[in-house]
Amino acid sequence: MRIGLDMMGGDFAPLEAVKGVKLFLDTVASDVHLVLIGDEQALTPLLADAQLDQSKYSVVHSSQVIGMNEHPTKALKEKPQSSISIGFHLLKNDKVDAFISAGNTGAMMVGTYYSIKAIDGVQRPTISTPVPREDGSFGLLLDVGINADCKPENLAQFALLGSLYSQYILKMPNPKVGLLNIGEEEGKGNLLAQATYPLLKENKQLNFIGNVEGRDIFNTKADVIVCEGFTGNIVLKMAESFYEIAHKRSINDEYINKFDFESYGGTPVLGVSKPVIIGHGISKGIAFKNMILLAQQMIQTKLLEKIKESFEAQQQ
Repeated sequence: MRIGLDMMGGDFAPLEAVKGVKLFLDTVASDVHLVLIGDEQALTPLLADAQLDQSKYSVVHSSQVIGMNEHPTKALKEKPQSSISIGFHLLKNDKVDAFISAGNTGAMMVGTYYSIKAIDGVQRPTISTPVPREDGSFGLLLDVGINADCKPENLAQFALLGSLYSQYILKMPNPKVGLLNIGEEEGKGNLLAQATYPLLKENKQLNFIGNVEGRDIFNTKADVIVCEGFTGNIVLKMAESFYEIAHKRSINDEYINKFDFESYGGTPVLGVSKPVIIGHGISKGIAFKNMILLAQQMIQTKLLEKIKESFEAQQQ
């Protein structure tokens, strides 16, 4: 199993990426070989200081970096030797089994769309976020930002993608799926919610429980909560602020601490044919370690094969 990691992506690269690699290699017994993509001159002293097992990684040199504020499509076209461009080239040509970056999110999404095909039947890939729940477990919210405007059919597909992810990665048998709305009753909400409800209700691959409200996001009423990316991103940023406010006020609470994004690393792009994981721009060592773990889980559980099978079954 070979996992590619963009060592130059993120505000604290490459140092924190190296720290994440060390955390993974020192604490996880696995057959993973890490392919570290970045500027060799910058990486060599950091890797030497980390005293890593050299049999567990290799370095692929990249001479360019895509900045966080660069135009995604233009940067990918003009910087073919960037760590993100090389990462997608390796993934496309089966030189790595998964690719991870905390770099420019737009470039990661454009690279995903143009390098890696969507799974047959998937209209729009999506991204999700784990949601800490009051009982200590995690639910899943999607979409959280890349699909601000959606059709009912998109939300129905997000529900299936999220359900499979919850089942195989979060280990939830028969996850309960809820549609985020302004009321519990069928027929509530805007035109999108009203048109999505029957699609979810009719899908026999889903354990659909109906509408859920904002107050249900952090409890166990639903394991997977579906919405369009505009609403999902607002909920995500609001949830992240819980941890930031608590930290500023020196409040140490076990539950609130779970809203620290580093506790789960990054988010996979669900609906594409190979594992791509996007990290937060301010990711540090723990987040990088957890992103590698997530990539490993996705490969080991054959999640993408399960998604392909489910969408093939829908088309029959």
